Amino acid sequence: QVQLVESGGGSVQAGDSLRLSCLASGRTFSSYAMGWFRQVPGKEREFVARISRSGTISYYAESVKGRFTISRDNAKNTVYLQMNNLKPGDTAVYYCAATQMVGTTTATTAYDNWGQGTQVTVSS
Repeated sequence: QVQLVESGGGSVQAGDSLRLSCLASGRTFSSYAMGWFRQVPGKEREFVARISRSGTISYYAESVKGRFTISRDNAKNTVYLQMNNLKPGDTAVYYCAATQMVGTTTATTAYDNWGQGTQVTVSS
C-alpha cells in the first residue's frame, strides 16, 4: 500500500495555469503507475491522465490532451499534473491514484490507492 497526499489546488481564472502535486509515502513509489482523476458533484469520477512507472509513457483523456502534462520524480516520490489554459469545465476535485496493474489503466477500479483530493475551481 502507498499513501497519497495531493496539493496545489485553488481558484483561478480561465486561461490560467496550476500545478498539482501528489506526494507518496513508502519506498516502493517507482513500482506504481500513477494516475490523476477528477470528480464533480453528482458525476462519476473520470480519468484525466496516467504515467508509467518509469515516467516514459503517459496517456491523457481527450478533454485535456495538449493542455495538461503529467510527470513524476521517483527520487521525490511525487507525481505532478501541470494544467495550462484552464477552462471552467476543468472545475472539479482532483485525485491522484496508484496502481500496480500493467497496461493503459484508465478505469477507477484499476487503482487501489487514492489521495483525499484537492479542489480546482476555474471561473470565466
